[in-house]
Amino acid sequence: MARNKYPEVTEERILDVAQRLFLEKGYENTTIQDIVDQLDGLTKGAVYHHFKSKEDILDAVGDRMFLRNNPFEAVRGCDELNGLEKLREVVRLNQADAARTSLTVQSIPLTHNPRILVGMIDANRRILTPYFLELLEEGNRDGSLHTAYAREIAELLPLLTSLWLLPSVFPATKAELRRKFQFLEEMMEKMGVPLFDDSIRRLVDAFFAQIPELK
Repeated sequence: MARNKYPEVTEERILDVAQRLFLEKGYENTTIQDIVDQLDGLTKGAVYHHFKSKEDILDAVGDRMFLRNNPFEAVRGCDELNGLEKLREVVRLNQADAARTSLTVQSIPLTHNPRILVGMIDANRRILTPYFLELLEEGNRDGSLHTAYAREIAELLPLLTSLWLLPSVFPATKAELRRKFQFLEEMMEKMGVPLFDDSIRRLVDAFFAQIPELK
C-alpha cells in the first residue's frame, strides 16, 4: 500500500540500492535480481513497474547524481570568478566527482541503444545547453570570452563531449580520442572560448585512462 501511495519513495529506494551496487560491483555485474534482493521484500515486478530496464535505472541514477552535485549550480554564486573561470571550474568539479565519472565510463557500451542516445540528446538540450549559455554570455559580458556564437556553442559543446567523443558511437582508439580533444580545444579557442588549460588537459588524460581501449 505504501509503495502505491508514495511511488517516489520506492523509486528513491531502488536508486539508492542500484547506485551502491553499480559502484561496488559494476553495472555489468549487477542484475535486477541483485537489486531486488536488497530491497527488503520489494518484488522484481515492483521494480519493473517503476523502471522498464536496468538501463533505465542507470540513466535515472546518473541524472540524480548530477542534480545532487550540479557543478553549474556550484559556480553560480562564485562572484570572484569570471565566466571563463566558471566554465573551467565546472569541468574540474564534474571530473572530480569520481562516482559519477565511474558510472559515465560504465555507461559507454549502453550508447549502442538508440533510446539511450535520444535520451542523452534530449537531456543535453533541456539541461546542459541553458547552463552553458548562461556562462558563455556571462563571459562575453565580463570580457573573459569573446565569441559571437554563444548559443551555437552552448548547443554544440554538450553534443560533442557526450556523443562525438563516445567510442561506442564514433569508434576511435585512445590516440584518436586525444586528437579529437585537440581539435575541440583549437576549435573552441578560435571561437573565442579558450576553455582548455593545463588543469583541464590533465583531467582529460585521467579520464582517458579509465576508458577501455577499443577492440
